[in-house]
Amino acid sequence: MLTNRYQDYHGNKKPQELKDKILIIVDDGIATGNTIISTIEMLHEEQPKKIVVAIPVSSQSALQKLKNTRFIDEVICLSAPENFMAVGQFYKNFDQVSDSQVKTYLNKDTIN
Repeated sequence: MLTNRYQDYHGNKKPQELKDKILIIVDDGIATGNTIISTIEMLHEEQPKKIVVAIPVSSQSALQKLKNTRFIDEVICLSAPENFMAVGQFYKNFDQVSDSQVKTYLNKDTIN
């Protein structure tokens, strides 16, 4: 399933070289932190120079988990409110991104 989705999104494009690069991982918000931590553990295997996580909002427990994750060098979070229940509560419009939108963004030229 993931292999098919990867192939659908990227086609025959080679993945970017991540070794010795600074990675800035951006998410719309973090509820538990489990998904982003799994992603970061995978990215760490590529030996980046530094991993930075940038998020607008997070639960306090997830933010603490991110700050204590050994592969994350820096966490930038604008808000970790006590009343956090879900990421969507902090957005006026929290529509899902379609597969076609993902493909459009992935096929844009990137800056090296």
